Amino acid sequence: MAKSDDQSLVYSTDSGRIKHTKKESKVTPTDGFARIRRETKGRKGKGVVTITGLGLDSKALKELAKKLKKTCGTGGSVIGEIIEIQGDKREEIKASLEKAGFKVKMTGG
Repeated sequence: MAKSDDQSLVYSTDSGRIKHTKKESKVTPTDGFARIRRETKGRKGKGVVTITGLGLDSKALKELAKKLKKTCGTGGSVIGEIIEIQGDKREEIKASLEKAGFKVKMTGG
């Protein structure tokens, strides 16, 4: 009997309890520049600053986002490999990232 890739299967009479393997999150390769961009589209006119191209895993991204939110005194989140910080705090974020050793490019308007 061939094994199925059905992830909803919990028990099989053939092999007993089925344990799912966790997939490792892969980090997208970067060109060495963190890109800072201000966006308002899809946010009802509210501006956020998005930071991409950091080349960090999810745990390190969350730690960096926490540090940036604390530095700016605003809220934010991590979505995929993108850090979003509320408000227009591009200069503060740029200074903080350069201090942390990242090369920074400002993109967009």
